[in-house]
Amino acid sequence: MTTPLPITSNNSGQTRSNFTSHSLPSGCGAVSSGKKIWIDLENTPHIPFFKPIIRELEKHGHTVVLTARDAFQVCELATRFGLKYTKVGRHYGKNRLLKVWGLAWRSLQLLSFVLWERPVLGLSHGSRAQILLCNLLRIPTVMIMDYEHARTPPLVRPRWEIVPEVLFKENLHCKTKERIRKYTGIKEDVYAPEFKPDPALRQQLQLSDNNVIVTVRPPATEAHYHNPESETFFVQFMDRIFRTPGVQAVLLPRNKAQETQIKASWPQWFVGSKVIVPKEAVDGLNLLWYSDLVVSGGGTMNREAAALGVPVYSIFRGKSGAVDRDLQSQGKMILIESIEDVQRKIKLTSREKNELPASGPRTALREIVEQIEDIIRLDCRN
Repeated sequence: MTTPLPITSNNSGQTRSNFTSHSLPSGCGAVSSGKKIWIDLENTPHIPFFKPIIRELEKHGHTVVLTARDAFQVCELATRFGLKYTKVGRHYGKNRLLKVWGLAWRSLQLLSFVLWERPVLGLSHGSRAQILLCNLLRIPTVMIMDYEHARTPPLVRPRWEIVPEVLFKENLHCKTKERIRKYTGIKEDVYAPEFKPDPALRQQLQLSDNNVIVTVRPPATEAHYHNPESETFFVQFMDRIFRTPGVQAVLLPRNKAQETQIKASWPQWFVGSKVIVPKEAVDGLNLLWYSDLVVSGGGTMNREAAALGVPVYSIFRGKSGAVDRDLQSQGKMILIESIEDVQRKIKLTSREKNELPASGPRTALREIVEQIEDIIRLDCRN
């Protein structure tokens, strides 16, 4: 595995209508046979998750076309992963009215892409804009999801769902049980087995070999499921890091606005490289692997750490999902539920990193692709 190159603007792709296309060789030749599947990338975790799925779908003879929302470093990471995509739309913040407006506007922006590409299936990990547009155009949709408490209005409910087996009996978005499919494990099992550590990351971020390294992800303050208690836990933990010698944190804000707000509110954290914010998108799995522990207010990073066997503490205080509860029961994640937990349960200790992460065969990728193939056979007649 090589160290990722700095991100540069890629303007070499063709432009259709008001869209900007970005492309790099993906290593997978496009296949003209099979069905055309449209994947919409709305958040950074979608990129590593969908890359192996895209590869396998192309092996099965399908053509995959991608759109990406310009938010949370989605486009930067998609470019770095060598994905060909069309950039469409952006994020509209946490204001509810703006969220509704942004959903409708991005769906309209996507219309030109869909009319040009004519996909027979929309596939996402929760893209409301894609699902809304596909429902209006009567294109079947598949939503892969792993959190059962996200609110979904009727117009943005998918036709099919694929979920981890621990969610199968929960109250999900599809009301017809036959349209809910399941897979073994968690979504991070799709791509974690392919991970190869790159020790150059420590030098890239100037991490001291003598320090305990903590990766910290702030809560998603703009999400509808956000609980302000998560912010309290975050501040308490960061203050603890600030006061503890021999501990260094890598902070991963969710966007530039959050980074600016944190630096303005607590400038003391960043004195003397005690807390580092990467200047560009980094390989998330690589960072987690070279961390001694992870503390995060978001689901994906927590579950990625659990998949790699890295000690992880969740400060997420929204409704606890079935996947997190299952990981807690297996001892792979610790849920932080009080200020006392912040001080006592989180262990600021180093761990042994000489061994490679477990890379044995996991069935999540195969089962998800099989479910998509079966849905195509049942519901995509064109």
